[in-house]
Amino acid sequence: MSFPDQFAGLENVTLPPRSLHLAIGMFDGVHLGHQAVIEEAVRAARRAGGLAGVLTFWPHPSALFNPAGRTRMLMSPEMKFRVLRQLGVDVVITQTFSPEFARITAEEFLPQLQRRLPRLAGVYVGENWRFGAGRRGDVPLLLAEAARRQVPVLSIPRVHLHGAPISSTRVRDDLEAGRLEEANLLLGYAYFAVGVVVPGRRLGRTLGFPTLNVPWQPELQPRHGVYAVRVGDDQTPPVPGVANYGTRPTVASAGEPLLEVHVLGPCALSTGSHLTVEWLKFLRPEQKFASVDELRGQVARDRESAEGWFRQPVAK
Repeated sequence: MSFPDQFAGLENVTLPPRSLHLAIGMFDGVHLGHQAVIEEAVRAARRAGGLAGVLTFWPHPSALFNPAGRTRMLMSPEMKFRVLRQLGVDVVITQTFSPEFARITAEEFLPQLQRRLPRLAGVYVGENWRFGAGRRGDVPLLLAEAARRQVPVLSIPRVHLHGAPISSTRVRDDLEAGRLEEANLLLGYAYFAVGVVVPGRRLGRTLGFPTLNVPWQPELQPRHGVYAVRVGDDQTPPVPGVANYGTRPTVASAGEPLLEVHVLGPCALSTGSHLTVEWLKFLRPEQKFASVDELRGQVARDRESAEGWFRQPVAK
């Protein structure tokens, strides 16, 4: 078995005979508040020579209970796994939030975990975590059930930034408003997109600014516009770039947004590359220009803006 490993559902988990220290939560975005919970599980696992695990859920419960107003997720399970791996997590269990799972009562939740995970040695949650049918379970109930079953539980206080608790909702609001630097502070890392470069219409090359075109459709779309970014793949270290994310109203009819990245310098990336794009600075909102020539002039200014931002000592 190689780590970190992923399991689709508690019923499919098979682990070696080592203690399991499990952080539980939706963890959408894996922001600094989430990281505080997960890092406690990792530390405990390292001290005990056990495994650090994360139990998370997909889709968001709102998809079941309020489909018309469902919460738009910051990241896919695959993107979440990438961040969890960097935090030192050994095991990721993604539990489908189905009607059957939603019917599990708060009192039955921990016994079910123990049946599926017999070497469960500790549970780690945020202080505001809710669970069980009707979200009736809270941390005091979990502590009471855990005491009866001799399972240590640690509740982690919420992490605050700028006088308010960090939350996935704050991250969503900041991304939609173009407050990228604030969102990255909440996340504790650079917001990122992943995707495969596809052939484009070569309009960027015609304008003098060739782009890497990435169809990328997150549930929660950041503000459409131009960004300073870093871009790379598994073989190429990240390099500075400038990106446009949006529907390209000057040259295309309204459709699905596209992420277009222009590398600021020599580019070893091409069609078929599996890109990771780190979003660093919002430069301007997307707009429609009167002509392609006007667009060309603005793209040149966008490149200059990005280059100027990367030259600043604070740019990382």
